[in-house]
Amino acid sequence: VQLQASGGGLVQAGGSLRLSCAASERTFSSYAMGWFRQAPGKEREFVAAVSWSGKRTYYTDSWKDRFTISRDNAKNTVYLQMNSLKPEDTAVYYCAASLWTKTDRLPWAEYEYEYWGQGTLVTVSS
Repeated sequence: VQLQASGGGLVQAGGSLRLSCAASERTFSSYAMGWFRQAPGKEREFVAAVSWSGKRTYYTDSWKDRFTISRDNAKNTVYLQMNSLKPEDTAVYYCAASLWTKTDRLPWAEYEYEYWGQGTLVTVSS
């Protein structure tokens, strides 16, 4: 599956952005989807995941109060709504797809995702 992330850009601290990730396949609803980010000089880190149905989500504690992941299977698209942005949120944001079958949790490790988008840059100015 090919993934195309978009929606990044320059925003002032306290502002909001919504990232989108469009998938090429009609089987998009078979995949769990995730967002990761990589800040300058740092390793890529997990942000959020959503189940194939959209009914379950998982976030790391760092931003679960500010970020919301969702999906629209009819549009083959996953979203990341980011509010109250901070300069430390500046990063390249990547979407990823996983053929996840486990029911006890959602995937959060990079190796648990088979497909990756190219990333979209988010810059938050102070």
